[in-house]
Amino acid sequence: MTLDTPTVDLRIDARWIIPVEPANTVLENHSLVVHEGRIAALLPTAVAAERYTARATRTLEEHVLIPGLVNLHTHAAMALMRGLGDDANLTEWLERHIWPTEMRFVSPEMVRDGTLLACAEMLRGGITCFNDMYFFPEAAAEAVMHAGMRAALGIIVVDFPSPYASDSEDYIAKGLATRDALRDEPLLSFCVAPHAPYSVSDGAFERVATYAAELDLPIHIHLHETADEIRESLKRHGVRPLERLQRLGLLGPNLVGVHAVHLEPHEIATLAADGCHVAHCPASNLKLGSGIPPITALRRAGVNVGLGTDGAASNNRLDLLGEMRLAALLARGSAHDATALPAAAALEMATINPARALGLDHEIGSLILGKAADIVAIDLGSLELAPCYDPLSHLVYVAGREAVSHVWIRGELKVDNGELTSLETEPLKAKAVHWRDRIRG
Repeated sequence: MTLDTPTVDLRIDARWIIPVEPANTVLENHSLVVHEGRIAALLPTAVAAERYTARATRTLEEHVLIPGLVNLHTHAAMALMRGLGDDANLTEWLERHIWPTEMRFVSPEMVRDGTLLACAEMLRGGITCFNDMYFFPEAAAEAVMHAGMRAALGIIVVDFPSPYASDSEDYIAKGLATRDALRDEPLLSFCVAPHAPYSVSDGAFERVATYAAELDLPIHIHLHETADEIRESLKRHGVRPLERLQRLGLLGPNLVGVHAVHLEPHEIATLAADGCHVAHCPASNLKLGSGIPPITALRRAGVNVGLGTDGAASNNRLDLLGEMRLAALLARGSAHDATALPAAAALEMATINPARALGLDHEIGSLILGKAADIVAIDLGSLELAPCYDPLSHLVYVAGREAVSHVWIRGELKVDNGELTSLETEPLKAKAVHWRDRIRG
């Protein structure tokens, strides 16, 4: 080291680094250099130590560093409804359990508390950014900013009234006002989030398409989740939901279709041709009996597929590492092909792919120079994970969220040796018990 080496904020020395870009790359005994919230260098540890003077250094001898995980679809505040109405099909679950509970209890306080609870769970599992769809997005934003996370907040649109808004125009107006008030927050972005084809009218969809185009916002929507949804669309509109959205001008590179379980080959081709994205939520699809989407066919067609957890009410975990493993196994089993979804592709589906779907891939999703220092360290040194031959394979098929040791967002430490640094766990537990007792009562 010489006297004129530049001083940086942080150097993280790790056994392995998987930057995601370039694809399928595993670097051994390398370091990430972080300065002013961004990745300043990625070098062999010996070289980094020689070239930079770091104000702080972390040495992680048995860890792998990966980009922060990006949850492409969730309803964060529904963490307060975890386990409510289990063992029911989607229609029964929504109509008998979830929607009545929401109409009675949803409020800014509930959304703020539920989103904080979800943020704590996601951070401890290595999720640094999530794409949300729920009522009172301004309350969700308060929780997200308090936690120091990233979120793409949905401007939710439905036709039915709720404690949040009276009709689709009211939902849009309130959501746009929230976006205008928070548009300069560096960790927040926004999507237009029409709930689903069965809950949004043609007129509302046309307004969604207009605002999304004018403001260059992603469109975040449940799509082709169940066979019942498709039968109802044929009955009411004479076409399947995807064709209806196409006629209304919603398909394009800003569309994120969630679930996409029931697709015909020509619909896969349509999604690919229009540059649409798909949010794959394997655990939620299985738990609600919705089915297994044609992920292998979507990927082969060139559709960008990212992973989401869905809400904790229908999963019941906000665990993207678990979704990676499940997605890889389901793809292989359904395709009868052990090469259908390799480990590297599964990791891309939890990092760069969802970042791309949200228009954030210039900022997050991979560990390359200039991007934000959203970094996750996973400890592969425990007895349950031994031995490790291939850290990329181990990450997808062996490690669980309990192995997440450290999380940085823009270079700020949010999880330190498994403990949250910006949120207190006991008050969050108390809030969860408070809401459980209210809802159960």
